[in-house]
Amino acid sequence: MDETRKELGLESAQGGPVAPERRIFADDGRIPNSRLATLHFHSRGVNPVLDRDAIAEHFERLFAANGWQPSWRGGVYDYHHYHSITHEAFGVLSGWGKLRLGGERGDDVELRTGDALVLPAGTGHCHLESSDDFLLLAAYPEDQRELDLLPADPVEHFAAVARIVKVSIPPCDPLGGDTGRWWS
Repeated sequence: MDETRKELGLESAQGGPVAPERRIFADDGRIPNSRLATLHFHSRGVNPVLDRDAIAEHFERLFAANGWQPSWRGGVYDYHHYHSITHEAFGVLSGWGKLRLGGERGDDVELRTGDALVLPAGTGHCHLESSDDFLLLAAYPEDQRELDLLPADPVEHFAAVARIVKVSIPPCDPLGGDTGRWWS
């Protein structure tokens, strides 16, 4: 998998995955967020000979080898939402996009081709703007095959919090790093 990470610009100089930028968001009463950090792996540049389909194949192979099953390709909804029964990973296949993470008062994050993002269960996310060719591959841990989609809503909040604490932590992040290293 080292070669796959290298092709995506996600290989560190030491030979493992690049270290992610970590962000933790507070519960705002509408979006629970998580005590676990959101992980943004910045690509150092995708091999320029790779087209979007080849980038997708690389991400699919990398994610699957590390226990994160690729699920769909597309974008992110333009309203604040989260998932209470699974963690979610994105690989950026093309273009750029700006998402707001953590709810209405969260942080704006720009994703570019080759970047990977891991959202712990409960983390709010919303599409703000993007290039016309922005496309993501989403993946979920092998033991978390169901997906719920919850809006920012105080009525559902407490039941969601109870579900979020039961979501297992996968042994590896989607790039093959030790999840405990980032989520301890």
